[in-house]
Amino acid sequence: MSRWVLLSLWAVTVVGCAGGSATNESAAPVPSAPSIAPAGGTSSMAQSPDVYQVEFDTTKGKFVVEVHRDWAPNGADRFYQLVQEKFFDQVKFFRAVEGFMVQFGIHGNPEVSAKWRENMMPDDPVVKSNTRGMITYAKPGFPNSRTTQVFINYGNNANLDGMGFAPFGEVISGMDVVDSLHKGYGEEPSQYQPQIQQQGNAFLDQAFPDLDSIITAKLIGPKTEDAAPAEATEKPVVDPVPTKAE
Repeated sequence: MSRWVLLSLWAVTVVGCAGGSATNESAAPVPSAPSIAPAGGTSSMAQSPDVYQVEFDTTKGKFVVEVHRDWAPNGADRFYQLVQEKFFDQVKFFRAVEGFMVQFGIHGNPEVSAKWRENMMPDDPVVKSNTRGMITYAKPGFPNSRTTQVFINYGNNANLDGMGFAPFGEVISGMDVVDSLHKGYGEEPSQYQPQIQQQGNAFLDQAFPDLDSIITAKLIGPKTEDAAPAEATEKPVVDPVPTKAE
């Protein structure tokens, strides 16, 4: 059995940890967790603009994500909420695999992560494909379980479409920055999600000091009043990625 099969099986299991349990969320499927929303249950989310852009300033430079609400309404609304609450500031890119994807979304403060861990949202239908540059929520292997972890596809991961991974936006500039994020640790940090959730950036800084991180993430437009649906331009298929089961 290949390591990808093992990862897929492992990703849908609940990993026990002191003081409770944490569920690993995944993009293949492996990895999710959330800021300042109430603990437990699904909080109400304000509706996002139809189309909006978020600029990520990272330790490797800047990139911009454009979100389309009609691609995945629940995902777009949650992402809008997280950015407004500055949830992604100082968050680490803890899982980066060449040709596959880069993942982030566990808050550096474990108290914040704990508040979001049970704050799951309903699934969205898969409207767009997980091609290069598309951004999608990670999730465990059960329905309506997405919280805050997201991944950006490095290659053509269309095999994830049938697993319910629904893209809600795409990188429209700075994909070279996304490509340059540190990949030296590969999958390894994602195997320690209970520790990351319980200790936050303190654990990652000690165990995986070379990880890149987000400095700030902020809305840059369009504004709510002038946002309008836009046709998405499909990204070229680059570096096709296997299903992780070969």
